[in-house]
Amino acid sequence: MRIVIVEDEKPNATRLKNLVQDICPDAVVEAMLDTVTGSVAWFREHSHPDVVLMDIRLADGLSFDIFQQVSLECPVIFTTAYDEYAIRAFKVNSIDYLLKPIEKEDLRQALDKIRKEPVQAGPTDMVQQLLEFFKQKEVTYRTRFMLPFRDGYRTVLAEDVDFVFYNANVTHLVLKDKSHVVVTQTMDELEEQLNPVQFFRANRQHIIGVHSIDRILHSFNGKLQIRLKRDPEREVLVSKEKVPLFKQWLDK
Repeated sequence: MRIVIVEDEKPNATRLKNLVQDICPDAVVEAMLDTVTGSVAWFREHSHPDVVLMDIRLADGLSFDIFQQVSLECPVIFTTAYDEYAIRAFKVNSIDYLLKPIEKEDLRQALDKIRKEPVQAGPTDMVQQLLEFFKQKEVTYRTRFMLPFRDGYRTVLAEDVDFVFYNANVTHLVLKDKSHVVVTQTMDELEEQLNPVQFFRANRQHIIGVHSIDRILHSFNGKLQIRLKRDPEREVLVSKEKVPLFKQWLDK
């Protein structure tokens, strides 16, 4: 089985590759891609694999954008942080969905389904239905966090979060009063839960609030450097691929 992995979080991509090789020792992972642009280029230049494992959110946009530029003639298994109702709604035909963090047995069943039920057509039509579903789906974003505090709990409002950073396997919220609190959510989970009007995933280690930005500077290789009001010494880089999305986010 020839497999391509499209995932912009390197640890997730590596774990997924290891799971595939555990489940199918004879499988060949032909490519590990992390952007819409890179994926489109690869699929245009290579024969399509037996299956694609594809994250929905990539560094430079949604993976749905890939299907607007190239017609994939193979089944797709999406890996997603969206809720189970979306997954149930679209577990049909040439597309499957796995909820992160990916469990080995779930991946095994998805791959077995593809091997037992040959795909008659590409997934483009189903992807369009999925995209329309997410557009229509009412989204409720996180408004507060309940955190352990002394002998009880405290509440932190999402609007009081200045920015988020990830370090040494721990996710930290930096509040507008410059205090730090630790949360159990991963960066991927917070990216989904926080209102995208107010927060932007600048890179793997940082989610910044719109009011946290002090200055925006040009950096090397087309990147941008963000200087934060409450932590001016911290280096927050926006990759070249994400710069258009970042500008679009700010220019509203």
